[in-house]
Amino acid sequence: MVRNDLRNIAIVAHVDHGKTTLVDGMLRQSGIFRENQAVAERVMDRGDLERERGITILAKNTAVTYKDVKINIIDTPGHADFGGEVERVLKMVNGVLLLVDAAEGPMPQTRFVLEKALSLGHKVIVVINKIDRPDARIDEVIDEVLDLLISLDANDDQLNSPVLFCSSKNGTAALSPDGPHESLAPLMDTILEHIDAPEGDESGDMQMLVSSIDHNEYVGRICIGRIERGVLRKNQEITVCEYHGAHEPYRSKIVNLYQIEGLERVPVDEARVGDIVCLSGIAEITIGDTICAPETPEPLPFVKISEPTVEMTFSVNNGPFAGKEGKYVTSRHLRDRLMRELLKDVSLRVAETDTTESFKVSGRGEMHLSILIETMRREGYEFMVGAPKVLYREIDGQLCEPMEKFVCDLPSGYVGAVMEKLGPRKGELVQMTPQGDRMRLEYIIPSRGLFGYRNEFLTDTRGEGIMSTVFHEYQPYKGDSPGRSTGSLVAFETGEAVTYGLYNAQERGALFIGPNTPVSEGMVVGQSPKSVDRNVNVCK
Repeated sequence: MVRNDLRNIAIVAHVDHGKTTLVDGMLRQSGIFRENQAVAERVMDRGDLERERGITILAKNTAVTYKDVKINIIDTPGHADFGGEVERVLKMVNGVLLLVDAAEGPMPQTRFVLEKALSLGHKVIVVINKIDRPDARIDEVIDEVLDLLISLDANDDQLNSPVLFCSSKNGTAALSPDGPHESLAPLMDTILEHIDAPEGDESGDMQMLVSSIDHNEYVGRICIGRIERGVLRKNQEITVCEYHGAHEPYRSKIVNLYQIEGLERVPVDEARVGDIVCLSGIAEITIGDTICAPETPEPLPFVKISEPTVEMTFSVNNGPFAGKEGKYVTSRHLRDRLMRELLKDVSLRVAETDTTESFKVSGRGEMHLSILIETMRREGYEFMVGAPKVLYREIDGQLCEPMEKFVCDLPSGYVGAVMEKLGPRKGELVQMTPQGDRMRLEYIIPSRGLFGYRNEFLTDTRGEGIMSTVFHEYQPYKGDSPGRSTGSLVAFETGEAVTYGLYNAQERGALFIGPNTPVSEGMVVGQSPKSVDRNVNVCK
């Protein structure tokens, strides 16, 4: 059976190329909002951190209706650290919209997500976005996208992908750069024509792969996935099984069944092949499980999620100011919260240590772990974290470390300063491409070489540089790199920092704290330009 009344697509791109803004335009095009309704920008980014940072962290589903066809749209993150989100949601769709910035062109994450989509055999629609930018270079970017498709061994269908020219901010799309740019109708029409409708056996035994997990305080776990076969009904008896045999199949029952309409989850009594549904009532279900009819427990293969590369230690706060900031301070609170995070984040790993007071948490990168730390802090958890460390592996008897593909776009005058910094960090220059009065540098560099580099990069390029990284591969260990050349400013008295003390201490180096900050003896309060630590009295 072919569901001609349905299309399932994901929007994939590098960070900041306009995915979430395009979803806003598609929602408006389909008439989801009232004429006079006040709608925030990037309506799909609902989390506080997502709105503050202007990035998508979690993949989210929405649905629009166009010409009596329901289009399920999944908005995915652009940061490589959240690549686990992208990898698994691609199992729910039949095609992708590949967004490429008309000025920046294909970036590292563009390659990463496109490679995943092509390997699953998905059809691609290339969308050149932000064509109204004054520095847009549309013809060159189209050639770069074609080169990228060729280098990733795309098949003939994928190489002949339609190309649209779009301004997601203005809500317009056209089949040529010259227009007419009136609405997103050309994009919606292309989706209906080019993306395959879902197919499946509606009369067969029910089968659905769980690709995402949400959590609700009232109903517990809500699992999201696409029905691959049969019909799913509310209050139906089902069997839950797992492809890799991590747990024994067990029986359960579906309590609530929802489909997504616009930004809402709408309760339904039944759903058919190809529908993306949310369901609750199964307490122990996790990502990668298959929900089947009780008579035929046949698990579906699940995409292998890339392994984490960076590790940090999370431990109970035992410092001088313990218990003063958070509501949840014990090791039990910390453990429960980390285990809860594992339910919805398949790229994260949590391991116990020798003591009950600390845990080793591994993730995709600094950004992945920093978002978790900040989310927990806002929820009222108080804990300490150790310095990030990369995860080494032994491959064929040789010690190997994770390498990153580092791409930066910067004014030509700052190239020397950046190359000088990346050399000692074991960075290897792969390509250098001029782009007008700017230069693009591509490096292969160890993950450990990028720790703490972002601030230095922004300083060296006077805030004009753009940098992005994506995991490349494991390579033999590149040797020791020099440690920090700077020392620390250390408070030698417990108390509260005062303006007078800070004024005198600032001559010694850059300070991390402001007036009225509580400090303890031995606390690092700043950075010294010299290689030795210096004691300062900021409470004087």
